[in-house]
Amino acid sequence: MKRRRVLTVVLLGVAAVMGPAWAVRQERRPHIIFILTDDMGFGDLGCYGGKLAPTPNLDRMAAEGLLFMQYTSASPVCSPSRTGATTGMFPARWRITSYLQTRAGNRGCEQADFLDPKAPTVARALKEAGYATAHFGKWHMGGGRDVKDAPPFSAYGFDEHAGTWESPEPHPDLTATDWIWSARDKVPRHARTAFFVDRTLDFLRRRKDRPCYVNLWPDDTHAPYVPAEERLAAYPDGPEAERKFRAVLDEYDRQIGRLLAGLKDLGIDRDTLVVFTSDNGAAPDFRGLRNGGLRGQKVSLYEGGIRMPFIARWPGRVPAGRVDAETVLTTVDLFPTFCALAGASLPKDVTFDGEDMSGALRGKPAVRSKPVFWEYGRNEKFFGYPKGTGRSPNVAVREGKWKLLVNADGTRVELYDLDADLREAENLAEKNADVAARLKEKALAWRRALPGPP
Repeated sequence: MKRRRVLTVVLLGVAAVMGPAWAVRQERRPHIIFILTDDMGFGDLGCYGGKLAPTPNLDRMAAEGLLFMQYTSASPVCSPSRTGATTGMFPARWRITSYLQTRAGNRGCEQADFLDPKAPTVARALKEAGYATAHFGKWHMGGGRDVKDAPPFSAYGFDEHAGTWESPEPHPDLTATDWIWSARDKVPRHARTAFFVDRTLDFLRRRKDRPCYVNLWPDDTHAPYVPAEERLAAYPDGPEAERKFRAVLDEYDRQIGRLLAGLKDLGIDRDTLVVFTSDNGAAPDFRGLRNGGLRGQKVSLYEGGIRMPFIARWPGRVPAGRVDAETVLTTVDLFPTFCALAGASLPKDVTFDGEDMSGALRGKPAVRSKPVFWEYGRNEKFFGYPKGTGRSPNVAVREGKWKLLVNADGTRVELYDLDADLREAENLAEKNADVAARLKEKALAWRRALPGPP
C-alpha cells in the first residue's frame, strides 16, 4: 500500500511537470473525424434555424454535443479556408488567396499553385504522435486543371486518401472526365457523400489498433445540386433549383446519420470526437435563407461569407445539449485544438495564428487572446465579388465584439459591434473613431506583412 501511495505521488508529479498533453496520453486518445462540408451557409441546418429541408441527424448531433454560434471560417472561399484548417495559420501566409484554379488564374490571384508541403499540417502532427491519418473528399489545395505537379497526399501526412478532381491524386471512381464531376463517374454525384462515409468507416474498422484522424470533406452542398430521383420526388413543390438543393441537403444529412450509427456499430462512438462545419458561406440562393439572414455571402467578408455552423460531439467528453454563444472560434484554431485533445506536440519553430480552444470544446467558454484577420480580393479581374451591398471591403479584423473592415488602400472603413448588430447594418466607425483607428491600423499592418506573389 505504501509503495502504491509513493507511485501515485510520483505520477501526480510527472503530470504536473508534463502538463495536459501527458495526461491525455494516459487516457484513450480520441479518434478525430473532421467533417468539412462545402458552401454550407449559417442557416442551412435546422439547429441553426434552417427551414429549407429537415436535418434531423445533424440536429441530433448538436443535441448530443456542443453547438457554437460564433465560429468563423478562415476565408469566404474554399482553398484558403481549407488551408487555414490544415495549417493553423492565416492562409495568405502560404500564398493561398482564392480558390485554386489554372496556373494563369493563380498568378492573377497572386497565389501559389498548391499548398507548400513544407507548411505545418495537422495530419502530419497527429501522425507523428501515433495517429493513422486519412483524407476522404474534396481537397482543393493543389491539383486539377493544368496543375499537374501538386504534391501527393502523403506529403501532407496522410496514410490513405480518396480525393475528388481538385486534388493531386483524384480517385478514378469520381473522375471519369477531366472535370469536377461527370454523369459518367462510376460514383454518381448524389452518392459521393455515401462513398466518403463508407471509406471513413472502413478506415476506422481496419485501424482499431491505434487512434485515427480523418478529414471527411464531402463536396455537398456546393452547386450543382444533383440529387437522386427518389430523393427529389420527396420535394415536389417549389422552383426546381430549390427542390434539388433540398433533396441534396436531405441526403447529406442522412449520410451523417449513417456515419454516427457506424461509429456505434464499431464500438468506438464514445472514443470519437466528431467536428462538423463548413468551409465558407453559401451563394445567395433561395432568398438569402441559406446564410441565415446575415449580410453577405460566399466571397464576402461580411458574416454571411464567413460565419459557419460548428458542432462538436464526443459522448462523455463534450457536454451534450449545450450552446456556446460566447467563444469566438475560428478555423485556424483547429490545429492546436486537435493536437491538445490528442496529446500531440505542436511543431517547433512555427508561430500559429490559431489558439488552443480545447477547453471550449469541453464546455468552458473561452476568451481569445489574439485578434482574427481575413482578406479576400486583390484585384478586379481575377476575384469574384457579390453584387450590391454584399460586397465587402477586402481586409477585416475581429477583436472582442468589434469587427472592422477596410480596403487595403485604407478606404471604406466600416466598424460593427457584432454583439448588438450581427447583421452589420450600422457602421459605427464615426461614433467610435478611436476603436476604428486602432483596428484599422492593425488590419492594414497585418495586410502589409503578408508575403507577396510567389
